[in-house]
Amino acid sequence: MPVSEQNNFLYLTVALVLLLLVGALVEQFPTYLGQRLVQAFTVITIAAGVAGFKKSKFLFKTSIGFLVAVILVMFFSVLLDVGRLHFAHLILLIIYFTWATWLALKQVLFTGEIDGNKIVGAVCIYLLMGLVWTFCYLFIAELIPDAFIGLQQEPWYDNFADVAYYSYVTLTTLGYGDISPVAPVARFLVYMEAVVGVFYMAILVASLIGARMSDRDSD
Repeated sequence: MPVSEQNNFLYLTVALVLLLLVGALVEQFPTYLGQRLVQAFTVITIAAGVAGFKKSKFLFKTSIGFLVAVILVMFFSVLLDVGRLHFAHLILLIIYFTWATWLALKQVLFTGEIDGNKIVGAVCIYLLMGLVWTFCYLFIAELIPDAFIGLQQEPWYDNFADVAYYSYVTLTTLGYGDISPVAPVARFLVYMEAVVGVFYMAILVASLIGARMSDRDSD
């Protein structure tokens, strides 16, 4: 089924869940190619996100074009890591996922009637927000040694699963405490994520479901 504005969030949500699952599996069963798997699924997630938004469809008119774009992004990612440009890599990822979150918000909030794709989109936005903060935390961990208690000082792709777990635990305000922020900047990001997570669940998702129920009642 081709990607369109009627099903794009389904593809992007599946890609996001697979990215998180691969990160967990690599952490559980370390392999030599583990970091490359994380990077590969990051690229696939990027491609799935870009392909689904109307303004960016011209980049993916054909399957070949889509494949070429994935290969180019993968090659660029490898070049950044080989050159030890971890900060540049993380900044680009933060910019991309922030941009994708904004485009998703615009499609969910400001276009057309509420449908099943937009309900899935609300979940997708929540996952995207968690990844935005994940890469922010990874950037802080690279920039400030020992910014987090319970997190080893390793390259970002080796810490991806642990930091993603911490980000979603913070976003949902579970707060298990096995990883804790120490640096002031890290603490700021943590409580901002918790605030955004609470307000998102309370306002946006509730509004979407309420609007969906109203549409059904009016039919």
